[in-house]
Amino acid sequence: MDGEQDVSNNGKFTVEKTASVRMILVHLDLKGAPPKVSYLAEVFPLFSALGANGLLIEYEDTFPYYEELLPLRSAHAYSPQEIREILRLAQMSNLEVIPLLQTFGHMEFVLKHKEFAHLREMPMYPNSLNPHKEESHQLLHVIIRQVMELHPGVRWLHIGSDEVYYLGEGEESKKYLSESGQAVEDLFMCHLKKVAAHVVSTYPGIKPIAWDDMLRGASAQTLTESGLAQLVEPMIWDYTSNLEVDNRVALIEKYSQCGFQKIWLASAFKGATGASQQLTHIGHHLENQRRWLQVMQRIPDESLQGMVITGWQRYDHFSVLCELLPVGIPSLAVCLQTLKNGDYSEQVAVSVKDILGMSHLDTENYFSEASGSFPGSDVLVLITQIVFFLKMPTQDFLEKNRIVTGWFSSFHRKRKMIHPIMVQQIEPEAVRLLSNWTLVLRDLQAALLKIFPAITVEEWMEEHSLPYYQQLQEFVQDLNSALENQT
Repeated sequence: MDGEQDVSNNGKFTVEKTASVRMILVHLDLKGAPPKVSYLAEVFPLFSALGANGLLIEYEDTFPYYEELLPLRSAHAYSPQEIREILRLAQMSNLEVIPLLQTFGHMEFVLKHKEFAHLREMPMYPNSLNPHKEESHQLLHVIIRQVMELHPGVRWLHIGSDEVYYLGEGEESKKYLSESGQAVEDLFMCHLKKVAAHVVSTYPGIKPIAWDDMLRGASAQTLTESGLAQLVEPMIWDYTSNLEVDNRVALIEKYSQCGFQKIWLASAFKGATGASQQLTHIGHHLENQRRWLQVMQRIPDESLQGMVITGWQRYDHFSVLCELLPVGIPSLAVCLQTLKNGDYSEQVAVSVKDILGMSHLDTENYFSEASGSFPGSDVLVLITQIVFFLKMPTQDFLEKNRIVTGWFSSFHRKRKMIHPIMVQQIEPEAVRLLSNWTLVLRDLQAALLKIFPAITVEEWMEEHSLPYYQQLQEFVQDLNSALENQT
C-alpha cells in the first residue's frame, strides 16, 4: 500500500497500510527497583541498538524531592547529580527523555504520608488526590516544578492520571456532583484540564501527555466541549494479548473527531501478566505488539505521535515487585524489534538473538535454556534456576515425597521422631537441594547488588526465595535433631 488514508467514510479510517511509528519509547518504572546509574549506562545503548529513540521515566519516590516534598523522597532515591547523569547518558544514546509524574490517581507515594493525608479523595485510601482543595493543586505545582528543574529542554511531560479510583466518592466530591449536576467524568476532566493548563502556561513549549483510560467512557460531545484536545495528548494503553483491534481503532477515531490531533499508544514488555510475576512470558507481549501494529495500519501516520513500551515494576506503590528489568530485557528486545520491523519474523529473531548474545530464545515458554551476554543476563539465568530447578523441586520434596509426608511429618518433626532407615532415604536429597540453594542465592545476591540498591535485593530475596530456602534449612535442622534424638 502507498500509505494514503481514505477518511471519507464518515470520518472512519478505512485503508490499511504498513505500520510505522516515529517515536518508540521504553518506559522505566523506577518505583521499588531503581537501577543503579552504572547499569543504566550499560542498557541505554542496548535500547538504542534495538530500535528505541526515547525513554518515559516514571520516578515516583525515587526522585530527589526537597524542602516541603522531602518526605516523598525514598532512602534509595537518586541524587540530583545522578538524575543529570541519567539524562546525559540518555542523550549519548539518542534517547529523548519524557518524565512521568502522577497528578491524580496512583498518588500513594505522596498521600501515604501524614503531611499530605488530608488531601486524599477518600480519607481511608491514599491512592487518589482530592481535586477540590486548592492545597492539592499547590502541591502538584511544587512537584511539577521540582521535576522540571532537573529536566530542562524536554518537549513533553506525562502527567499520569490513570486509574483514579474512588473519584466522586469523597464528601466534597459528592457535594460538588450533587450541586452541579455533573458526572464523575466531568470532575476528572476539570482537574486534568487545570493540571495541563498549568503546565502549558508555566512551561511554554511543553506538551502534556495523559493516560486515556479515564476519558474512554466520556461522550464525544463531552470530550469536545471539555477543551482538553487543545491541551493534552492522550496515551492509549492496552497490555493484553487479545487486544481488540476494532475497539482501539474506534477509540482513536473518537479522539480524532473530538479534536485531539496527536495520540500515543502504550504496549508492555513486562509487568502486565501478574503482580508477583518473576519471569516474563515473551509470547504474551509479542502478541500485544502485533495487535498494536494492526491498529497502526488503520490510523493516519500523522495522528500517531509515538509508542511507549511499558515495563511495570509494581502494580501500585504497595504491591510486590514483578519481573525485574534484567529479566524483561529479552522480551523488550523482541517487542522493540517487532515494532521497528513491522513483525517478528525469523530474520528479526536472528537479529534479536545476535544483539542479546543468545543462541536460543523461546517466546512461547517462560523457560529458556540459553544465557546471553546482555547486561544483567546472569540475573535472568539465576532467577530461572530458582523458579524451575529449586522452587519446584523443593516444594515437591517437602509436600509430595512419600517418605517425608509418611515418616517425617510436622508431628514427627515437633517430637523429633524418625525411623533411622528413613533418614537414609531423604537426607541426601535434602542436603543436595540446600546446597544448591545456598550457591544460587549467593550468586544471585551478588549479581543483583551490582544493579539495584540493597533494599530492592532484600525485598526480592525475601519474597521469592528465602521462604523456600528457610523451609528447607529448618527441615534439615529438624532431621539432624531427630536423628540425634535416636542415639
